[in-house]
Amino acid sequence: MKAFDALQEAQKIAFAPFVFQATVSLRNLGILDFIFNNNANGGVRRTEISEHLNISDYGLSVLLEIAESSDIVEKDDTGKYELTKIGYFLNYNQMTAANINFTQDICYKGLYHLQEAIETKKPSGLKELGDWPTIYEGLSKLTPKQQKSWFAFDHYYSDEIFGEALQTVFEKKPKLLFDIGGNTGKFAILCCKHSEDINVKIFDLPGQLNKALAHAEKNGFDDRISGQEIDWLSENPSIPHGADTIWMSQFLDCFSKKEILTILKAAVSAMDANTELVIIETYTDRQQYGSAKLTLEATSLYFTALANGNSKMYTAEEFKQLIDEAGLRLETDKKVGDFHTMFVCKKK
Repeated sequence: MKAFDALQEAQKIAFAPFVFQATVSLRNLGILDFIFNNNANGGVRRTEISEHLNISDYGLSVLLEIAESSDIVEKDDTGKYELTKIGYFLNYNQMTAANINFTQDICYKGLYHLQEAIETKKPSGLKELGDWPTIYEGLSKLTPKQQKSWFAFDHYYSDEIFGEALQTVFEKKPKLLFDIGGNTGKFAILCCKHSEDINVKIFDLPGQLNKALAHAEKNGFDDRISGQEIDWLSENPSIPHGADTIWMSQFLDCFSKKEILTILKAAVSAMDANTELVIIETYTDRQQYGSAKLTLEATSLYFTALANGNSKMYTAEEFKQLIDEAGLRLETDKKVGDFHTMFVCKKK
């Protein structure tokens, strides 16, 4: 790269927060929608946008000028604006929407404290959301808007693989499944819909567990979905014996390597020779696209600054080492969906 081009790219990074907040404003004010709806007409002038949306010409000018420089919109010689392909994906793509809302509603203020979090090894930015040791104790206490953005981000990168994963999980017709970190109970409910013979026990923190069990009851599965409160950061956490399958989907990345090892050893203690431990993660070294790798690496900074201060998105090789050290044997290593890897493990 030439020095001039490198300097230009450096300025984009220096002013990235400005472009991001301008994008959020353009989207939330309906400006991107209005421009796109007029693309077929050859574009729309700023005065028309101002009149239709009741936004001052001054406000539009500062937003559209940086949007044009950032290739979100383009303006022709007559002063008409059209949405570019970048602008289209910023406004209408589901993955991009989940990422933007998560960044804005959950991470933006907290990331200001990233350096402090790295220096102290604590989630220093979490105070921007609430007074909890980690974000997981506070999930049920976030505002409705924050909860919507957090779960939309979490579910976007997990829900798409559930259907495919169920086929593997039920190959050996399990009767009892332990759902570790059950979240909203969505997977437990899908299991019960998939098989009339399955019972699911969810293990999670009290706030999340209560929500998951409420969802189970609402779907008519309270007779087959039960729960047990657990804090994996407590001393010597344990789960009971008896499960045919132990399910951990995008759960272990919420912990440090030391904590992951503790959790895996607790699972091993509850397993017999036939119990399957299913681990699903999005590993940074197994992403086909650079944008996916970037998303995971950004998520690591969320863990650092806000979630817990000590976890991250890991590589598959790091997990393989932890699995072996915990006393597990990796039996299946397969790709599921576009981003995920499924490890099926047995006790050594």
